[in-house]
Amino acid sequence: MHAKTASFTVQTAGKGTYEITGEVATLVRQSGVQTGTVTVFVQHTSASLVIYENADPSARTDLHAFFERLAPEDADYFVHTDEGPDDMPSHLRMVLTRTSEVIPIALGRMQLGSWQGIFLFEHRRAAHRRSVVVTVMGE
Repeated sequence: MHAKTASFTVQTAGKGTYEITGEVATLVRQSGVQTGTVTVFVQHTSASLVIYENADPSARTDLHAFFERLAPEDADYFVHTDEGPDDMPSHLRMVLTRTSEVIPIALGRMQLGSWQGIFLFEHRRAAHRRSVVVTVMGE
């Protein structure tokens, strides 16, 4: 059993989804693991990860609009607003999604479906540098 951990940063331009499938696939390839799993983890409380449709960008547009309605900014019932009106909604959006994903590896490749990609989901309006940790385990 082999294990390898690496990290990379994603520079965001504010709210939205940023595909990281290629970066993760490169780390899987470099690990030499043929059969196993890859765990992808984002080290933040106002960003998350999603495995989502990567062929038609309108699906991501709809996802963004849905979360704007689900956890709106400037809600009068939010108490945690020290960092601005997008502070608490960003934490709620993170909790409703995930901070990690585990993907099987077979024949040295991630076993994502035809239309699946791994995305960092930025929930804050401002640009941020997000740290992503990837651990590949297997043989």
